[in-house]
Amino acid sequence: MTESQIIMYGTRWCGDCRRSKKVLEAGNIPYRWVDIDTDPAAAELVRKLNRGNRSVPTILFPNGDILVEPSNAALAAKIGATP
Repeated sequence: MTESQIIMYGTRWCGDCRRSKKVLEAGNIPYRWVDIDTDPAAAELVRKLNRGNRSVPTILFPNGDILVEPSNAALAAKIGATP
């Protein structure tokens, strides 16, 4: 992956996506938001990464790591913040 920042794939109606956004924003972590309801290519990528499922949020990190539907604690640990 050549992206230099975190990319969060999600949907506007997803509570877990809103929660994960809050964790990133509380840690002042820049990220790019991609709504898979409006971006068919992104939706297909999410399905590919999640064995056919539209699991959101799917969060890609610059080093290639992926978190899917992470808890606040797991996401905070990944970004080095407190939940």
